[in-house]
Amino acid sequence: MSKRKMPDLDYSPFANLAVKTIIGANGRQNIAVHISGIIDDIRPPIICIADYYRNMADFEEFIYQFRIVFDADWPIVLIDLAGRGRSENRRASKDYSSMNDAGDVATALGALGIERAIFLGQGHGGRVIMALGCKCPQLVCASILIDAAPVLYAPGLVRLRDNLLMLMRIKNPKQFRNAATKIYSGSYPAANEDIIGKMIARVFFQPKAKNYFPIFDPALLDRLQNIEIADVFEPQWALFATLNKVPLMLMRTQLSDQLERTTFEHMGNLRTDAIQLIIADQGSPALLSGADEVGAIADFARHVAKMRKGNAIVSG
Repeated sequence: MSKRKMPDLDYSPFANLAVKTIIGANGRQNIAVHISGIIDDIRPPIICIADYYRNMADFEEFIYQFRIVFDADWPIVLIDLAGRGRSENRRASKDYSSMNDAGDVATALGALGIERAIFLGQGHGGRVIMALGCKCPQLVCASILIDAAPVLYAPGLVRLRDNLLMLMRIKNPKQFRNAATKIYSGSYPAANEDIIGKMIARVFFQPKAKNYFPIFDPALLDRLQNIEIADVFEPQWALFATLNKVPLMLMRTQLSDQLERTTFEHMGNLRTDAIQLIIADQGSPALLSGADEVGAIADFARHVAKMRKGNAIVSG
């Protein structure tokens, strides 16, 4: 198992996200988990899973805004998938897959005593939820997919891979900062310098004002190395169908290059009961800091909780 440089314990993006570690499904990697609120038998916790190379820091602002618009101690659990954030790397790049990630998520929830939950996933995190729907359907009582679909979009993956590889080759800190700012500004045209800086700092850190290092396993990019921009991937609609029996919310960022608009619309046509929302003027990952999207998620969680309560009364 390869190791990577990690930020200090007081690193700003993680300062408010204390974690406990849980051994993953294969008994090898430590998986980092942050628990916010109080886990109980009444309210289904919201389990947040970040995009392919990103980590739980992407959900810190979501927790803050969620507490403002809804419940101050509603249980929210953030999970760093293996090789991301503060979770350990997998032994080999071939071991990175949505199914393996789903196994780790299921193991983590078992360790926390969580039997049913609302899952919120961005990009790859959403595909992990679909894999979980296949692997452990009893865990999923509702799902929220953001820029996530059962079909990969090659141009978006190629841009992601090439941008990250380019940044990792830059040794001059100032040049790195300028290049990273340019990349992220394209996805968040309305964001100020502080927001862009936070998005960069969540996945790259700079120890003692030296070179920047990724807060993810570079081997994740090996999984993308043979993808070409003209590739067309086979849709896995059967995987999407694993969520057919649970409430669903579909969200897409307006500027996303990870989820095509036509694919998003087809998902909505397949699930006409799903709540659908477009997040304006943002790309992937969604910032989840606006009242509209966070309020919609809070309303969805409230609805799911009421449904569960009603079903419990009927079955009891």
